[in-house]
Amino acid sequence: MITIENLQATESLGVMIGVAAEPGENLILTGDLGAGKTTLTKGIAKGLGITQMIKSPTYTIIREYDQGRIPLYHMDVYRIGHDADDLGLDEYFEGDGLSVIEWGSQLGEDVPEDYLELILSKDEQSLEKREVTFIAHGKKSEVLKQKIMQEWGQSHV
Repeated sequence: MITIENLQATESLGVMIGVAAEPGENLILTGDLGAGKTTLTKGIAKGLGITQMIKSPTYTIIREYDQGRIPLYHMDVYRIGHDADDLGLDEYFEGDGLSVIEWGSQLGEDVPEDYLELILSKDEQSLEKREVTFIAHGKKSEVLKQKIMQEWGQSHV
């Protein structure tokens, strides 16, 4: 678990994730409204070298950004529920980019086979403070988790 003090630190964590990410990796971001999922994704985009403005894909479901080191597939599946099978998300999950899925728990059994879940929890005492818990579901995501935790530990000693 990582404690984040403010929005800038949330974005910094995202940058680290973007730098560490490899093609075909999947992140599921879990947390209440306002927990920082889109802010984290903005940092991930920066870490991938994407300069385009990152917007929440709430109503479009998927936004693709392909001018970085690897493509970023930013998804918000809150509104699709268990109808994900019809959208062909597997092509993204197994593709040549990084899939970042907000509200990924809504996918049920349609989640990727291998993914790193980041659970963002708001601090009761502070408006900006967050705790981020990492849960790896698969070997590939375990490697990504270890890279992120190591980098965070080195930069926040």
